[in-house]
Amino acid sequence: MSIAERRKKTPPVALTIAGSDSGGGAGIQADLKAFSANRVYGTTVITAITAQNTHSVQSSEPINPELVEAQIRAVISDFRVRAVKTGMLATADNVYVVADFAEKGAFEKLVVDPVLVSSTGTRLLDKEAESAYMERLIPKATLVTPNLLEVKALLGKLPTNIEEMISAAREFKKMGSRYVLIKGGHMTGTESTDIFYDGQVILKLSAVRIKTDNTHGTGCTLSAAITANLAKGMDVTEAVKAAKVYITRTIKAGSLWQLGSGHGPVDQFIWASQEEMNAQQQQEQQQDVIS
Repeated sequence: MSIAERRKKTPPVALTIAGSDSGGGAGIQADLKAFSANRVYGTTVITAITAQNTHSVQSSEPINPELVEAQIRAVISDFRVRAVKTGMLATADNVYVVADFAEKGAFEKLVVDPVLVSSTGTRLLDKEAESAYMERLIPKATLVTPNLLEVKALLGKLPTNIEEMISAAREFKKMGSRYVLIKGGHMTGTESTDIFYDGQVILKLSAVRIKTDNTHGTGCTLSAAITANLAKGMDVTEAVKAAKVYITRTIKAGSLWQLGSGHGPVDQFIWASQEEMNAQQQQEQQQDVIS
């Protein structure tokens, strides 16, 4: 074996099964950015094409389930995929396709982000697909990560406080998911609190709420970061905690820039914060020279 061959290294591989966002802020595009930012090689299965920007989803076309299935087979037959996440699946048939693979043990670790409605209020999933999520996909999830609006869609009640979030976490656990993360970003208050439940212990994961309109893609980015951490070998609790720190940093960095004229995206690579830090360091160096 040559020296070059001995030096070859396979990075951790993650797979996202989700829709495409033409604005680049959410969906497949956000997932790939989060995978890369967290040092994981990303592969994709596209379930829908959307025409959207920072204001709204203007059009959406689901991919037929046969092509979704073919994409999954192509990826998992060639790559050692260590963790998989789902986002927008668009139709009940696509939920069934993913669930079939999960039930056959094709996914090592599965994060189910039940993307039902966009942040601008557009429905992204057939109404009949909700039961498919609850009956087929969530029971096979390593972790399910609904936000408050998704909790309302699937359980019929919108949590308005921490106690109701905890109750919702217990309900999702009963569906069969090994772990549950209820995302509290849509709640008000000085802190953004998520509830993590492993079947025994409830963890409250809180961060200072950042005042910004640039929150497009937060859910996708968080679940992708968790998936990346799982692909790197972290246990679920560790993966969730690290991803919470990461998403907070992306929101803070994204609050420093302007992309589009509506609800802009977060900054998965923390570029804006780094630029601000570099500018501050340059200013301090200039002051040092002057003094």
